[in-house]
Amino acid sequence: MQTGRMRISIVTPSLNQARFLEQCLQSVSAQRGGDFEHVVFDGGSTDGSVDILRRRSATLRWVSRRDGGQADAVNQGFLATDGDIVGWLNSDDFYYPGAFAAVRAAFAADATLDAVYGQADHVDIDGVAYERFPSEAWNPARLSAACYICQPAMFLRRRAIERVGLLNADLHFCMDYEYWLRMARAGLAVREIPAKLAASRMYPANKTMRSRVRMHAEINTMLRDHLAVTPDRWLFNYGHAVAGCVTRRERHRRTYGALMVLGALFAAVRWNGRIGKPMMRGIGALLRKSLGRAR
Repeated sequence: MQTGRMRISIVTPSLNQARFLEQCLQSVSAQRGGDFEHVVFDGGSTDGSVDILRRRSATLRWVSRRDGGQADAVNQGFLATDGDIVGWLNSDDFYYPGAFAAVRAAFAADATLDAVYGQADHVDIDGVAYERFPSEAWNPARLSAACYICQPAMFLRRRAIERVGLLNADLHFCMDYEYWLRMARAGLAVREIPAKLAASRMYPANKTMRSRVRMHAEINTMLRDHLAVTPDRWLFNYGHAVAGCVTRRERHRRTYGALMVLGALFAAVRWNGRIGKPMMRGIGALLRKSLGRAR
């Protein structure tokens, strides 16, 4: 199949993101080299987003009405599109030029691939990159320890969605991570490609950063449901989220460290029902390091 004949469908969920929406839409409409469609499912914005969507009606399809949340909006978009390749772009994120061409080329080169993902940046509120997202090569076993795929940099063949199903609409923070785990369980052929595809915007008011404890709680529950046990790394991540709500690590290291340990221990009991020996060894190593630094 010629790369230009592969139609790409992009789904964007949005709610009161007028500040960022224009850049998101522009990053899609500026892509070159083949057929694509863009659908926006807006959850009933009241901040001027609808005016932006109206002005852009020639280059996209959109609706604005109440929905069941982000995952529900994405699912509606999956069902409302017909492209051979499907991507999901949140309204505060954006694609880099050439993203679609790189994705089409990867799929055209290997008909067995069900999904591909590329590199991405974390960008600040103004869209300026400040760090590279820590992407890794596809490894299903490693996926339980780290979510190493940047969501807007993932593209799926339509058949992958037909096989794995829709997003879990009961999840509010980790619906993408849970989907990657389901893809791994289904045995999909997935590959990381050597191209920078997207930018994920991180700023204090976005959902991930303003609700870190809730986010990590949801991740821990999701992982326990999938794996029967939540990995220690994620229990420690929960501890870091708890400590970060109280103090800053660089200012009060001892207080932060104590709160992180207590948070991790609480998480171990809450999600796994016990504190395992590997966790205790990890805590011991942290304490020895802390005491050595204090001397």
